[in-house]
Amino acid sequence: MFEPVKEGLGNFMQGFYRSLAPTTTPMHEFVQRGFPYCFAWAPSRMIDKTEEMLAAWQKNDTNQAPSTPPKMPVVLVAMAKDYAPIGGEWGMQIADSTEIIVKGKNGKKDRYFEMRMVAGEVRAQIAIIAQDEPTAKSIAAQFLLHMASPASRGFYVEYDLGGDGEKHPFPVQFESPDNPAMNIDTGANNLTILAIDLSLKCSIPIFKAPAEGEPNDGEGVPGTDYIGGFPLVSEVDIYDPVEDRKVDTNTGKY
Repeated sequence: MFEPVKEGLGNFMQGFYRSLAPTTTPMHEFVQRGFPYCFAWAPSRMIDKTEEMLAAWQKNDTNQAPSTPPKMPVVLVAMAKDYAPIGGEWGMQIADSTEIIVKGKNGKKDRYFEMRMVAGEVRAQIAIIAQDEPTAKSIAAQFLLHMASPASRGFYVEYDLGGDGEKHPFPVQFESPDNPAMNIDTGANNLTILAIDLSLKCSIPIFKAPAEGEPNDGEGVPGTDYIGGFPLVSEVDIYDPVEDRKVDTNTGKY
């Protein structure tokens, strides 16, 4: 359920990469190198493991080419393993199931589910690693400038409600756009690492559907992500026992 948040953060970082303006010589190569060769995911929060993550990056042959000195700068992105609910000022958790209708498209019928909503905080961190201080500081300053834009105070993540292929957006907000870029001392004179902590305020839907073997709407496939919804009444017949005939619900006539 948190994988779409990770994907959304990755898309946000791509937007930041496209906005970068090179202000130092190493940044000219950085903005031309391409996003997949400049950014990488790291496991969990890495403020204490930045050097290990850097070593892994240096061993990664991203170009499938003969060994060359690792390309710098690089930006490593990580999401923490921990989780916490958020306060009411950021959103509301829906703990009791709420009935919702997912509108059918492309000839499919409407579907009925029950939904709860997780409103929680996921912490993330980016580490900007460069061989010179001006380059690392420029990337950090431009990242925080990118976050300061009203259009970049958050992003949307998409969830496939019911598994029918229709994507529905849910918001993720950054708690603050002005977090400091903290220096991580490695003892190396030719390496600068700046770390920025992020707090993501997420809204995540949780769906309840009939269990396997229970009555469903006939649309889902048991054992797959395309879950079956609860049975939904689509037509009501009114029967007049005196006349022994059905009544048209639209006209009221026999």
